[in-house]
Amino acid sequence: VQLVESGGGLVQAGGSLRLFCAASGRYAMGWFRQAPGKEREFVAGITWNGYASDYADSVRGRFAISRDDSKNEVFLQMNSLKPEDTAVYYCAEDQSARSPWYVPRVAGDYDSWGQGTQVFVSS
Repeated sequence: VQLVESGGGLVQAGGSLRLFCAASGRYAMGWFRQAPGKEREFVAGITWNGYASDYADSVRGRFAISRDDSKNEVFLQMNSLKPEDTAVYYCAEDQSARSPWYVPRVAGDYDSWGQGTQVFVSS
């Protein structure tokens, strides 16, 4: 299953973007990002039931992950964007049966990925 992301683009520092991901079902979801020359890193995740979410320290308080299970959509609201947030952002789906309170943070825990959407933040 390939997920589909959208919503990336060019924004000035301090601005906002909202990323969208079309999921295949009601699973734990995550957002990761990869900047040029860097490894893919965890950004945010949410449990399959929406009971819990988790964030990388670098985005905590600025980004918010949410989901609309009626549409199988997951969102990443990104506020107060910084140039260091520039990266390709990927959504991922964890189809394993896990605790309703566990948010996977490791890329290897996820089964399906999108093709990525580019976010560029200018200074």
